Amino acid sequence: MDTAQWGASQAVCQVLGGRSLNQVLDNFLQSAPGLTPQQRGALQDLSYGTLRFYGQLARVLEQLLHKPLRDELLRCLLLVALYQLQYSKAAAHAIVDHAVRAARRHNVAAGGLVNAVLRNFLRDRDALLATANGTEEGRYSYPQWWIDAVNAQYGPRAEAILLAGNQHPPMTLRVNRRRCTPNDYLLLLAQQNILASLIPPDAILLAHPAPVGKLPGFFDGLVSVQDAGAQCAAPLLDVRDGMCVLDACAAPGGKSAHLLELAQIDLTALDKDARRLERVSENLHRLGLSARLQSGDAGQPGDWWDGKPFQRILADVPCSASGVVRRHPDIKWLRRAPDIEAFAQQQAHILGALWRLLERDGKLLYATCSIFARENRQVIGEFLQQHDDARLQKTENSEQKPKTSIAPDFGEGQLLPCDQHDGFFYALLHKHA
Repeated sequence: MDTAQWGASQAVCQVLGGRSLNQVLDNFLQSAPGLTPQQRGALQDLSYGTLRFYGQLARVLEQLLHKPLRDELLRCLLLVALYQLQYSKAAAHAIVDHAVRAARRHNVAAGGLVNAVLRNFLRDRDALLATANGTEEGRYSYPQWWIDAVNAQYGPRAEAILLAGNQHPPMTLRVNRRRCTPNDYLLLLAQQNILASLIPPDAILLAHPAPVGKLPGFFDGLVSVQDAGAQCAAPLLDVRDGMCVLDACAAPGGKSAHLLELAQIDLTALDKDARRLERVSENLHRLGLSARLQSGDAGQPGDWWDGKPFQRILADVPCSASGVVRRHPDIKWLRRAPDIEAFAQQQAHILGALWRLLERDGKLLYATCSIFARENRQVIGEFLQQHDDARLQKTENSEQKPKTSIAPDFGEGQLLPCDQHDGFFYALLHKHA
């Protein structure tokens, strides 16, 4: 436990200093190849969990300390231990003992402080949590600007959206329709005693996450891991055999593969990061699919486009990723309020650049994994005002009025996070003659 606890403390400290959790964990695991699978899993769980509930844990720690700690790594050790005491099943005495030993290795004099803080938490837990939950940051574990933005946009639905972002994410599969049907794959799962259910029309939700090595036919290309909300993109684009299609910002390739599974198309998979295109290639190879891989900036097509227009374009643009924070809890603490406007400007630039590549009567699907209207409806609204040749088409079920609670259907193109899928936005644009 102490190895994972100390490693998670270092990871959380680096994230709060501005680094991505995925990058931090990758670097840490590469530098410690001797970790067992159990230690690696524990390290990831403690890092993700502490950041998921950082708002609450930080409010609790403030009450337990007489004055702020100058030693940020020691503070993060206390946050990780508080997360374990509140949310893990490990024995409380073991958590405290390991934290004290880790603190003494870091600073001999720190052991007594850590012991006192954690034991005071165990003694006064209910009162401390009640006080922490009296603030919105403590209750929801988001920065205040984020909470205010969600409240302003969603009103009575805001609380459910915020709480959904703190759940453990579901594990959902996309069946390769070229090789199998969802019902047939459900039977294969049942034969392996893996509980699963169908999210219509084609997504399969596992009752419990499972390693891909245990999924029947995964390495033979029968299925891919892809969120049910992300699986909406390819069908919405309405690709047909023989079409010339561009997937801009394609890495890691899930949507590219889905498009190729739906029709025999000439697909260009574009990404700014050449290294990330390797992931696209690996995914397509496993599924027995092929595409033209192109390294380039979607906002600067003059550097890579050959002049041949596309009949369909998927513009899965960079965004705040506010709809997928349960998979990436570090995002909540890395983002700042001004970032949303910066993303909106970047999105508008990419959308305008790609629109020129679309042939007449073609379709472009604008997609984000954001729940913020500034990156979604407002970007599309501004684009439509500036382009007379663009028409917004209704996405599936978009005619339904938004419900008072989160529901797995579209409302004005917005898909909100729930127990079945993450949050996404889709806008299908038609370029009329």
